[in-house]
Amino acid sequence: MAKYFGVDKIFAFLRTIKETGGIRASLYKIYRFDNLRPGTLVGTDKFGNKYFENPHYFYGRNRWVEYAPKYGMDYDGSQVPAEWFGWLHYKTDYLPTNDPTRPKYEWMAEHTENMSGTPGQFMPYSTTTPKIQAWVPPKN
Repeated sequence: MAKYFGVDKIFAFLRTIKETGGIRASLYKIYRFDNLRPGTLVGTDKFGNKYFENPHYFYGRNRWVEYAPKYGMDYDGSQVPAEWFGWLHYKTDYLPTNDPTRPKYEWMAEHTENMSGTPGQFMPYSTTTPKIQAWVPPKN
């Protein structure tokens, strides 16, 4: 009977708010991520990003990342390391923390986020003189 009137949805919503940490934490999470999803925390990467899973959602929407609070509202997909990217996009079902197929070689570089558009972006420069001179309009 409760399911018929939708009371179970209200209880699920209240349970989600409780799992999130209360009303204030829920409002903050809605402000940062535009949604409030219940899920199981499956891991955290070295940057502080948290990865969740909820098998009750549709396949393709049941895994997600909540970026570390240090990023504030300035987060993007390049802040997810490659091993977690593979898990988020169903390339593997193994969590990166216990993946037996993932090799770790000493020549593999550490993950860095894309810094384009920030002061830390890569700016190439040349130490040679240019072969073509820019055109300067004649003065009248």
